[in-house]
Amino acid sequence: MGMNVGSSSGDDEVVSTINTTPLVDVMLVLLIIFLITIPVVTQSVTLSLPKETNIVRVTKPENVELAVTKDGDIYWNTALVPDTEALVKRLGKVSVLNPQPEVHIRGDEKARYESVGKVVYACQRAGIMKISFVTEPPARGG
Repeated sequence: MGMNVGSSSGDDEVVSTINTTPLVDVMLVLLIIFLITIPVVTQSVTLSLPKETNIVRVTKPENVELAVTKDGDIYWNTALVPDTEALVKRLGKVSVLNPQPEVHIRGDEKARYESVGKVVYACQRAGIMKISFVTEPPARGG
């Protein structure tokens, strides 16, 4: 190992070069850290996610349109259904038809999940096989 003490002539020259050794050391340490942590970050549970499909709703006269308001009121087309037991009875009459009609649920965006869940549970209890949720498509360009 050598050391530069100065020149013998007495003229001190300014060293204008940048010592890059500490920079290279830091960059190598960061590279090693990233190489170690990347496999940890990319690990996830393997799932088969559903593919998004956009099916146009076909409105048939035999389909049942249920609406859930933000207050939790349930409407069969435009008629108010007093409670979920009455809904189950009406859906039970419809579920025995052949072919069985679809149930389209339109839930207000401010409705509680519990209110919509009660309607889905009522459909399940009545034996309805196909339930669809009616939504608005997102605005174009945003």
